[in-house]
Amino acid sequence: MSVESELQATVTEMLRPGRGILAADESTPTIAKRFKAIGVESTEELRRAYRSLLLSTPELGNHICGVILFEETLGQRDDDGTPLPEVAARQGIVPGIKVDAGKIALALAPGDEITQGLDGLAKRFEGYKAQGARFAKWRAVYNVSATLPSRLAIRANADSLARYAAIGQEQGIVPIVEPEVLMDGDHSMARCAEVTESVLAEVFAALRRHRVALEHMLLKPSMVVPGKAQAQRAAPAQVAAQTLRVLRRTVPPAMPGIFFLSGGQTPEEATANLDAINRSGAQPWVLSFSYGRALQEPALKAWQGQAGNAAALQAALLKRAMLNGAAREGRYDAAMEGGG
Repeated sequence: MSVESELQATVTEMLRPGRGILAADESTPTIAKRFKAIGVESTEELRRAYRSLLLSTPELGNHICGVILFEETLGQRDDDGTPLPEVAARQGIVPGIKVDAGKIALALAPGDEITQGLDGLAKRFEGYKAQGARFAKWRAVYNVSATLPSRLAIRANADSLARYAAIGQEQGIVPIVEPEVLMDGDHSMARCAEVTESVLAEVFAALRRHRVALEHMLLKPSMVVPGKAQAQRAAPAQVAAQTLRVLRRTVPPAMPGIFFLSGGQTPEEATANLDAINRSGAQPWVLSFSYGRALQEPALKAWQGQAGNAAALQAALLKRAMLNGAAREGRYDAAMEGGG
């Protein structure tokens, strides 16, 4: 199979109707915070047990097309000795891998950040692919204020995202490009829209410079929402209208799929906003979800680190996956939240 055919096969699988991506790629410090919130120590064994339960949830593949894994998880096995990427693949869920090395302060740009991890990336891709990964994810973050992000931060992060995407495609790995405009702060919805438009325009200009085939990549953007410190949250119809306005201005139709991140929204908000976006009429791209906390938070609360709560964890995850799968088709209703 040619590299192009390999990339296309992965993209096709990830665009199946009624499905989205489970982001289970929390770094070790981040998963430790999640575990601490439920009073559980973050050990390698507990992380393995938790993620094994997520991936083995019965019928999860009916609503989830792909899973983003942390490097540690890619090499772990379930209780029967099956590699966790294979556990996912048996459910029809495409295994993927987070490949960036986190963010640091951007030099000479106070308040801005840049993502690391390009050095040796091609070699790492070879190893990840051998372990079963078929797509990857790289996250860039943009802090928002009246003056942030700077033009330098917008350009530097776009260039890193494009370089990563080009390296991934060369290795036969579908790149998910994740430019996250952070919700942190008291900025208005209009300011979020302004920043998001600038960021996405620069990202796609960089992708063209680096000869990335748009048909063989996916986008993971944030929705247009007001900062978390704003007293009033935006209604789903407002989020949908503003988000689609920015996307139509910046994202070429050749790009096949947009998988939104939840970025600080509650599980219910993330689902309702995705549903409103998909009720807004036909768009050039598939509009789906790639949620982490918005899928996992109820599952973590149900689990509490106890093996006896495995069924409750899986039921909670499956419910949120099902609700978001409905929202992916514009068929979600808040009444579906009831009934356990």
